[in-house]
Amino acid sequence: MTVFIPKKVNFLAHGTTVPNPLEQNQDTHHSIGTRSRKVDGAAKATGETLYADDISLPGMLHCKIKRSIRPHARIVSINTKPAEDMEGVHAVMVGDELPTKYGIIPWTQDETPLAVGRVRHVGEGVAAVAAIDEETAIRAIRAIEVTYEDLPPILSCEEAKVTGDTPETKVNDKAKRGNITKRVDLAFGDTDDAIKNSDVVVDGQFYFCGTTHAAIEPHCAIGHMDARGLLTVISATQVPHYLHRDLAWVLKIPANRIRVIQPAVGGAFGGKSEPFDLEFVVAYLSMKCGRPVKCLYEREEVFYAHRGRHPMEMAMKLGASTDGTLKGLRSEIDIDGGAYASFGLITAYYAGQLLTGPVGYETYHFTATRYYTNKPACGPKRGHGSVQPRFAFEILLDMMAEKLNMDPFELRQKNFVGHFNETVNGQQMGTLGLEKVLQSVRTASQWDQHQKTKQRGRGLGVATSMYISGTNYPIYPNQMPQSGVQVQLDRSGRATIFSGASDIGQGSDSVLATIVCEELGTELGDVQVVSSDTDLTPVDLGAYSSRVTLMMGHAAQEACRSLRKQIQEAVFNFWQDDEVAQTVLTEGFVPKDVLLAGAKAFYRYDTQLQMPLAKAFQLAEAENGTLGATGGYRTQMRGGDYRGGTIGSSPAYSCTAHLADVSVDEETGQITVHKIWCAHDCGKALNPVLVEGQIEGSTYMGAAEVALEEMHYGPNDVRHGMLVGPSLLDYRIPTTLDTPAIEALIVEEPDPNGPYGAKEAGEGPLHSSIPAVANAIYDAVGIRLTRLPFSPQKVLAALREQRQAAAGANGQTQPHSAPPPSTNTTVEAETTS
Repeated sequence: MTVFIPKKVNFLAHGTTVPNPLEQNQDTHHSIGTRSRKVDGAAKATGETLYADDISLPGMLHCKIKRSIRPHARIVSINTKPAEDMEGVHAVMVGDELPTKYGIIPWTQDETPLAVGRVRHVGEGVAAVAAIDEETAIRAIRAIEVTYEDLPPILSCEEAKVTGDTPETKVNDKAKRGNITKRVDLAFGDTDDAIKNSDVVVDGQFYFCGTTHAAIEPHCAIGHMDARGLLTVISATQVPHYLHRDLAWVLKIPANRIRVIQPAVGGAFGGKSEPFDLEFVVAYLSMKCGRPVKCLYEREEVFYAHRGRHPMEMAMKLGASTDGTLKGLRSEIDIDGGAYASFGLITAYYAGQLLTGPVGYETYHFTATRYYTNKPACGPKRGHGSVQPRFAFEILLDMMAEKLNMDPFELRQKNFVGHFNETVNGQQMGTLGLEKVLQSVRTASQWDQHQKTKQRGRGLGVATSMYISGTNYPIYPNQMPQSGVQVQLDRSGRATIFSGASDIGQGSDSVLATIVCEELGTELGDVQVVSSDTDLTPVDLGAYSSRVTLMMGHAAQEACRSLRKQIQEAVFNFWQDDEVAQTVLTEGFVPKDVLLAGAKAFYRYDTQLQMPLAKAFQLAEAENGTLGATGGYRTQMRGGDYRGGTIGSSPAYSCTAHLADVSVDEETGQITVHKIWCAHDCGKALNPVLVEGQIEGSTYMGAAEVALEEMHYGPNDVRHGMLVGPSLLDYRIPTTLDTPAIEALIVEEPDPNGPYGAKEAGEGPLHSSIPAVANAIYDAVGIRLTRLPFSPQKVLAALREQRQAAAGANGQTQPHSAPPPSTNTTVEAETTS
């Protein structure tokens, strides 16, 4: 498919003006932009906060799930009688009891809560029990007898491509020939011709391994069908609304008879952004036995539940003219998706659609193919779908800058897509602080001084990226708001805000409270946030795609400003009739001259005229009745005019630059990341403490994926689809001693589509951390590492190849007859006449 879209078309042209994102009825921000603690911080620090596993209901039973030890097999029989006969076992279930298929994407619903007829990966659930305690439940699932008939396991994209045309080799019923989940092929301009006629071309093969989220809190859920026939599910989920929908769909219960509550969540990072087997299982078992049922994953189960980063094999080619103008990018990506679709349809698009800024090019052709394999399903991990291609592209930019003998900062700035322009694939940009973030990391790292004094073994590398602030379209098509809030005020001066938005540790409850303070003048301690309870709160679609601050923030502003107007008018009317106030008020006094801040209402031009906020609330209630308001946010319908053109469109895009300081020990192959500077354009930092935390956390996760993390299925166990070391002992995440120094640099380029100009800060600051380290390694010792993770063995192999190549160029005889097999992909650059 070929689509031609003009480059850099200003979508605010023809006389329209950019709205001022900071336009307020009050002069200055008194809460927005202040460094305040999280509203739930004290409770978490003192242990008062309840997580899902802390909750115990009267008469509660415990659930365990029996899981497959085969990667691909037919289920011949399941004998549950030994478990049913055990003392303390109250209920047993198998997959046939819940045969309805579900999935987060409506068009790719392809899994059932427990396997029906066939298992498709090691760790897939086949039966579940509810027992008096966990020990009994464990003994019960061990007693269940399952007979399998093995089928050929498909464990790589290469195997998937040549299979799937017979029932035995078809991983999933929805798979297309070649075990394809989704293939995207989009072209914008004649890329092949553009590259052919480029003065300089660089290309390479890249690999990003699969990684998992490694949230400290495992998945946990409690189901309770009460005597009234109302089902309550308490779950550590990121998406209460989508879980609510799928519970109704799978269990065949009216949605108005289901309540989903999200308690405090101990980390998620995308790993809890869709329904999982345990949520359906505890609900169904509670329905069967009439008692509450809890299921807590063991750590090994978390690894097999997965939904983490997709492994991607990527081939990219980039062409440029001698002045550094990027003429075209060709990208071909194979995506290992695992046994189920999950978010895979979106992943295939994100792998290409989100690569066209902040650095742009004139033509673009990308293909991305996601395959089913007999491994745990992959899904969204922080920076869903776009972290992997960003890794490859930013290395190509570094190669191009070297080939052109151009400063890597200059190359990026020269090809900046610009503010309020369209990218080559039709995505409509708002503000993008590329110049500011690049200058921030350049200055902070003393880049220019390093270039004059650098020595072999120590290097600096830079990379950039952008990311969405939510999506313009919900997962299932509808015209309803993506986020809603309700605010109620009481006579004591307190405010309560009800929101369906999910606080998973990122601080959205704190952002809500801050917006209430900003708009209504309350103190932070006088705001109560009630969130993520489908019985009590308006719908919010969940914590994914970095959508929460922008969408929830707009909804909160709308509700609060409705109330503020009532309060201002009530105080205005009171002062109009007050003799003392009349001696202070000036001519032209209007309701907007009543400002609300610091738990007071006061006159804009003479703050001596004031009253307690509680009194202002009482005046407004006397005039208007009970004080309450609602707000909602609907996105604009934007994106390219072609199939899939709306995927990747967003109300606003953040922009990031990372600069890494790295040393390489050429004797051991050990990489040491000393420091990473991250400058992130978040539009407006509503709370700088939270933004800095997100920048540091994202950069930390990127640094972890550089050298440590990998979902490893081999070598000895590869044909069995077994994970090697599914534990936090073997799957290494950095400790404080492993973590480099991280300097968070907040850059503010307010966007008119964000509340107060705000954009995302939770995922964007990860993307370019990884290629920044890769580019720093090249700056240090001259080797291009392109296959993650960067282990010492890969470093040493690349250094050996470098020495052998140098010796060969000098005509020296090698001490060994042949070099060892390469563990690093060759990257080539060519110049055309």
